[in-house]
Amino acid sequence: MVAVKNHDNGSKNPLAQFPVKISVEAVLNSVLVADPLRILDCSPITDGAAAVILCPAEMAGKFKTPGVRIAGTGQATDTIALSSRKDLCWLESTRVAAKKALAMAGRKVEDMHFFEVHDCFTIAEIMVMEALGLVPKGAGGKAVAEGLTRLDGKFPVNPSGGLKAKGHPVGATGVAQAVEAVKQLRGEAGPRQVKGARRGLTQNMGGTGGSSVVHVFEAM
Repeated sequence: MVAVKNHDNGSKNPLAQFPVKISVEAVLNSVLVADPLRILDCSPITDGAAAVILCPAEMAGKFKTPGVRIAGTGQATDTIALSSRKDLCWLESTRVAAKKALAMAGRKVEDMHFFEVHDCFTIAEIMVMEALGLVPKGAGGKAVAEGLTRLDGKFPVNPSGGLKAKGHPVGATGVAQAVEAVKQLRGEAGPRQVKGARRGLTQNMGGTGGSSVVHVFEAM
């Protein structure tokens, strides 16, 4: 259902690599990669590029287009080896990075209107949701099934389509998340626009979660 939701969002994104809707049946019947993950649980490796322009806040008012403020940022690391972690189903680096970013912004995770996260695999999105504190540990799958993370849900996750449908250009992926955040906060996301979006959070990671970076963005 994570894959179905992200492809539905991606179908509304003209820049998505796979802007097509899929079904739960299609995911369950796709080629097995590593049990229980199938090919439609896995993000593609994508050709792509993304860019942002950074400037001091006092300079932003000189531009015609509305600015977006980076209100908080956090970074944390964990062991690279999965075998060295206490829990294979937990992303401690994401939890710590999010705690730092939200503290800097003076916000709680419930204050965010949308989330762009590193869904390299469908299970990763669920793990990130739990590490961010959107839902308790073990409740991520049920939350997706109940529609919590849909565009019209309480916590829209990956309105761009995520890595799963938008694509995963690796080195450009984190910046692409920032671009989506800016579009959402400017009200420029078209049919995938999250209504009333004023604050958003991005989470990017590498090394199977050995390193995580979280940013909080706010409309100015």
